[in-house]
Amino acid sequence: MTGLCVQGVMKRLRNHFIGIDQGEAALFSDFEDNGPMWSKTGPRVCHVPVVFSAPFKALPTVHVSLSMWDIDTGTNARMDIKGEAVSLTGFDIVFRTWGDTRVARARASWMAFGELRDTDEWDLY
Repeated sequence: MTGLCVQGVMKRLRNHFIGIDQGEAALFSDFEDNGPMWSKTGPRVCHVPVVFSAPFKALPTVHVSLSMWDIDTGTNARMDIKGEAVSLTGFDIVFRTWGDTRVARARASWMAFGELRDTDEWDLY
């Protein structure tokens, strides 16, 4: 094992108004209609927009994970999944595959956590 060390970035929250939003999204089911994740080769991408149940005060930290994928066992299993375009009100789940990988369907789970606005805060200007 190598001495690889990965350093994270600590997000410090300023108060006790911390919100956690979570959910699950079906990304695609391409085997049903012979869609590109199932029938094509090469680079392919799927974007699924997520809207938070309430807006955050500052950009939240978003975690995305694959909760289900159904793939062809006759091809290589290649996949990249992440949250992109994070805003106060939502983000995009982005699923990518490439080469000869054939993905029939996929589902993702996500979690966003960060600072919420205090109900006593007012935006005057």
